[in-house]
Amino acid sequence: MNTSIFIIKSGAEDRLQHSGNAKFILIGQAPGIKAHQSNKPWNDASGERLRLWLDMTEHTFYDKNTLSIVPMEFCYPGKGKSGDLPPRPECAPKWHSLLVQQDTSKVILLVGKYAQDYYLADRRTLTERIKNWREYPVHFLPLPHPSPRNNIWLKRNPWFENDILPQMQKILKAKMQAN
Repeated sequence: MNTSIFIIKSGAEDRLQHSGNAKFILIGQAPGIKAHQSNKPWNDASGERLRLWLDMTEHTFYDKNTLSIVPMEFCYPGKGKSGDLPPRPECAPKWHSLLVQQDTSKVILLVGKYAQDYYLADRRTLTERIKNWREYPVHFLPLPHPSPRNNIWLKRNPWFENDILPQMQKILKAKMQAN
């Protein structure tokens, strides 16, 4: 089993939290500027909300033997007109095949559109994917991005936090308690 943490150098040393022993793999966008500057993934308001959604303490979230964190890009992609730029398309094909084994014993959390577009072979919208999450292989859990920029989406889709998120939390809790 691979239990190392990789550090990929791309100007700054952006951390990748990875262990072959982890029960969960979190695949999200590129790090935001705050996470990039701190060299700690999800070290921002999005990370706080995500830890609440996953019902994980900060200690558990940053335990590499519990959760591998694999971004779609390993460094901050820069600022766009309405938020951060999307992850560069060459990063995931280069690194994900080495880091993300399609192991159905692990729960793969697909956070946001970019991760879902890469891993789910369909043309659904993010909203359709989350509404129909049970139609995907049991080890994939599609989630919206927890960014405060998505507050409008969360207000328009209260069914996510009221109905779907509690079901996903049960799956995560059962997986956490297994073994």
